[in-house]
Amino acid sequence: MTVLRFRCAGPDDADQVALLHADSWRRHYRGAYADSFLDGDVVADRRAVWQARLATPAAKAETILAEHQHDGRLLGFIHVAFDEDPRWGSLVDNLHVSHELRRAGIGTRLLAHGAGAVTRRATTGTGMYLWVLQQNTEAQQFYRARGAAPAESAAVTPPGGDPARLNGTPRSLRMVWPDASLLARS
Repeated sequence: MTVLRFRCAGPDDADQVALLHADSWRRHYRGAYADSFLDGDVVADRRAVWQARLATPAAKAETILAEHQHDGRLLGFIHVAFDEDPRWGSLVDNLHVSHELRRAGIGTRLLAHGAGAVTRRATTGTGMYLWVLQQNTEAQQFYRARGAAPAESAAVTPPGGDPARLNGTPRSLRMVWPDASLLARS
């Protein structure tokens, strides 16, 4: 059994987070994102995003890491932007777990930690939501099993605003938890 340690991310974590994020996109976003992007500059793109995001953490966001307690290896992370939407609440902008450790409970625990952060730091309520690709039915099942309900669908926003990074017009589904405090207790 893997013993976990949870902590907030800092600037020195940007590279590890970017690599895990890029690996997750390569495995789960095929078909929605262009292969040329996933096989090309996805690591550089994610590295730029995470270096900027973690260099000066926003007062209204938090990135929580799940690490192996003994060797400090990054096993997963969640990034939450508080009070992102007046109706739906705080946005889980990213939740990724190392591919080798999926179904080991890490995603569930990260989601609970993110929900706990929402209950402590959000100022406009305890609602929480995320966007998941419609093609990613496995992730949708995971979120539903943890109490999320689908609310609406929308076109996927292209990474970096570049439509060439998408295949066609993929759709995403908004999954919502009206009260994150329930998830935080799980």
